Amino acid sequence: MTQEKALLLLKSGKNIFLTGSAGTGKTYVLNQFIQHLKDAKLKVAITASTGIAATHIQGVTIHSWSGIGVKQKLTLKDLSNIKKKKYITSHFKKVKVLIIDEISMLHKDQLDAIHDVLSHCLNNTMPFGGVQVVLCGDFFQLPPIGNNGEKSRDKFAFMASAWSYADFKICYLTQQYRQENNSLSNILDEIRNGNVSQNSIALLKKAAQTEFDVSIVPTKLYTHNEDVDFINNQHLATIPNLPKTFRAKVKGEPSMIEILKKTVITLEALPLKIGARVMFVKNNPEKGYINGTLGEVIDFSREDGFPVVKTFDKTVITAEPEEWSIQDDNEKPLAVYRQIPLRLAWAITIHKSQGMTLDAAELDLSRTFEKGQGYVALSRLRNLDHLKLINFNATALQVDGLALKADKRFQELSQELDDREAEDLLMAESKVFIRSNGGVIR
Repeated sequence: MTQEKALLLLKSGKNIFLTGSAGTGKTYVLNQFIQHLKDAKLKVAITASTGIAATHIQGVTIHSWSGIGVKQKLTLKDLSNIKKKKYITSHFKKVKVLIIDEISMLHKDQLDAIHDVLSHCLNNTMPFGGVQVVLCGDFFQLPPIGNNGEKSRDKFAFMASAWSYADFKICYLTQQYRQENNSLSNILDEIRNGNVSQNSIALLKKAAQTEFDVSIVPTKLYTHNEDVDFINNQHLATIPNLPKTFRAKVKGEPSMIEILKKTVITLEALPLKIGARVMFVKNNPEKGYINGTLGEVIDFSREDGFPVVKTFDKTVITAEPEEWSIQDDNEKPLAVYRQIPLRLAWAITIHKSQGMTLDAAELDLSRTFEKGQGYVALSRLRNLDHLKLINFNATALQVDGLALKADKRFQELSQELDDREAEDLLMAESKVFIRSNGGVIR
């Protein structure tokens, strides 16, 4: 399905699961839809399954927005207590569309809990209390954290009762924007199909010999935090001059500030030196960077002392402070975190790389412990030329069997939907949806 057709389906008011392989522009379509809703004066709740994913789309975690917190199942007493919280029920009553990004990492019990709490608080037995719900993600990426012994069918959101009750329509994006038709895209397709060829394995093994130009310092991706912290601190210490430390400025409700501190990828006290390898951790295309743009600190500006970064493509950018915020229903900030949008980037975890596009990377997948980690890591890149793959184990090239079966069915359902739904009728449905929810047609 094209991005254009998917956007029309989103606008029609249907419950949608927006999916597709990494690099097909799911977040781009979401942002287009969000802007459409804002233009129509319809209240949209922008959420994600994790704090890192939420920062990518300027949203909050679905756990905090819905009031379910860390719980996976809600009792009647839990529902009653949430309903008593006016600040939660008030934004339930205003919202017309709920977006949940990175749905692969949301446990099925939590999706059911979100349906339960919306239906209970809105006194409406319709799916999710009558709110349009848009799920976005790819089940070949990182899975939800479950209890010991839980199998895939016990965890994946598409196994939730609320999934079938809401009758989610599948929009499976097929056009690739990150990787063109090259060896890497073929390898990723094979991983998604559960059948990696010997030729692809040979190409990945050959990537161990990749030598980068001296001007390119690849980001190192590891499966474990301790490896990442050790490498970044080690590299920074080898630069002889003293660090210039940038301290975040925060304001707002203490509890909300703590949430922001945990979700923003940059540090509260960020030490930088000229020569430091850095990565931008926020999207700002107007200033020349996106989340994942790599570079090197070459100076500090004379005016304000902000780091001057030379990116991989030779662009020179002064990294001025950016803001991350949590807002209420009227878009009034409840908490604001202001910091230079950089982090040390000699190394990062695969988990933190999800959603990023990397210019060059060195991967060590020898300690891969979760199916999908290898796919996430490899799909951050555009081609094999900028990949150095030190090692990988068998798990790195595997995807979950249930996710594989579901994905094939998602593709079939998306094609059926694409063939069935006419664009002119979808545009008419969009106008009906806006009018019926008190929005404005422009």
